[in-house]
Amino acid sequence: MRHLILAFSLFVLAFPPASSLRAEVTEISLATATPGGGFELFGGHAATVINAADPTLNVTPFNTRGSGENLTLLPEGAFDIGLVSGVPAYEAFEGIGREKVDLKIISATYPGPGFFAVMPESPARSVPDLVGKRIVWGTQSSGLNRMAFYIFDGLGLDRDRDFIATYLDKAGDGPPKLFAGDVDAHWGGNIGWPNFVKISAAGGRFTGFTEAEVIKITTTHPFLNAMTVPAGSYTGQTTDLKTVGLWSFILARPDLPDDVAYRLAKALHEGHADLAARLPQGRDTTPQNTINAALRPDLIHPGVQQFYAELGLSAD
Repeated sequence: MRHLILAFSLFVLAFPPASSLRAEVTEISLATATPGGGFELFGGHAATVINAADPTLNVTPFNTRGSGENLTLLPEGAFDIGLVSGVPAYEAFEGIGREKVDLKIISATYPGPGFFAVMPESPARSVPDLVGKRIVWGTQSSGLNRMAFYIFDGLGLDRDRDFIATYLDKAGDGPPKLFAGDVDAHWGGNIGWPNFVKISAAGGRFTGFTEAEVIKITTTHPFLNAMTVPAGSYTGQTTDLKTVGLWSFILARPDLPDDVAYRLAKALHEGHADLAARLPQGRDTTPQNTINAALRPDLIHPGVQQFYAELGLSAD
């Protein structure tokens, strides 16, 4: 009997239960933004894609108040990763109006051009036509709202003084205000942005900037980039739209381990086709765009840089 017990013990050691062979799952919390906005949409799809590409990761998205709050929560370690728009990220990295943050880039997400949406009956065809009008700027902590501050400052305009400003509690509250005639225009941006998808489906159209306005804005604030929203990006949009903007990012808390950042970057890369199929803006979530969008190479997480090096890409 002793020999049988010994043999069985050796068998168990050699062939452990299947449950012990499963790879440990790393739980990752992802801070997005308010319901109905672009970050909630992108974050949900990105989490699904990452989890499918790497079953050892379980990314769970959570609603927050947006970029501004995420830049407070990530340094505190309240979340592992979070979505942050380009302008708030720029201010945080450079210490403009706040202390610099020790956060690292996991990936650029998509470019964030800013522009207006109006209903078809609106006479507004340009920015001067909207001066003095009722404008939805978004939520107080949204990156698109913060970007508007710089864009209109570049034109010598004040977002609150030269327009009648409306701010939202939730991003998704904007279109109903425009449909009801409570406001004259809705500020926003990006390609595939949920609010603008709804507005364009209802016959709305878009107003961007002239070439001269783009030059004036980017001369005043060189960190902003001239961008184009291609014709056909939204229902009924028949011409290209000139505008300005910045890239948004997935940022990581200061102490996110290198191996976790590596796996996140690898899963996003391997799941790129899936993400692009889910969201048009997912086409832009690539390693090369991340390298191009980063203000400095050292802002990209070391674990991400390790994966990029394996792809033959250098952040330097």
